Amino acid sequence: MPVTASRALPALMMLVGLALAGCQGTGGMGDWFSSSPPPPPPPAVRPSIAPSDIVGRWGIASYHREQDRARTEAQARNQCTRPYLISSGSAGGVMMLNHDSPNITEHQIKANTEGKTFIGPGAEPGGQDDREVVSFDGRVLVLKWVDPEVAGRYGIMVLVRCGAEGTAPRAPARTSAPARAPAR
Repeated sequence: MPVTASRALPALMMLVGLALAGCQGTGGMGDWFSSSPPPPPPPAVRPSIAPSDIVGRWGIASYHREQDRARTEAQARNQCTRPYLISSGSAGGVMMLNHDSPNITEHQIKANTEGKTFIGPGAEPGGQDDREVVSFDGRVLVLKWVDPEVAGRYGIMVLVRCGAEGTAPRAPARTSAPARAPAR
């Protein structure tokens, strides 16, 4: 064998070995000639509510037992004299308080692959600081904390919308004074 060929043989063997190692897949040697496209990404799941749906003034209360829900909703409605304000955030979310913090922070509304909607900081749905949307009918929003320890302390939150957005509470209707007879 010439000297050049004896030097090229180890390099060629190494190249063939690397090629074979790179082709080795989970299915064995039968997969060498078949190419299957990667699985499609899971479909994007849309949250059941949008930030604009919950921006506004809310009465807020919470309960721990399901039998207390109706009473808690009435208590939340009574809290509209001192409403909880949810405003729009700069990154497309809503500005809200989180548990155990006096600071208002931006929360995102997001959904997981099971179709559950969450409100919380960060982009991942169902995080420890998130609240799951239990129900929302446009007027009453029910939220449950994901973290069991936080849920045990704060209970299930009931928010009741206070009046129409952008309107002040109405003053009682005035009765008109009786018309006077013309002076003579």
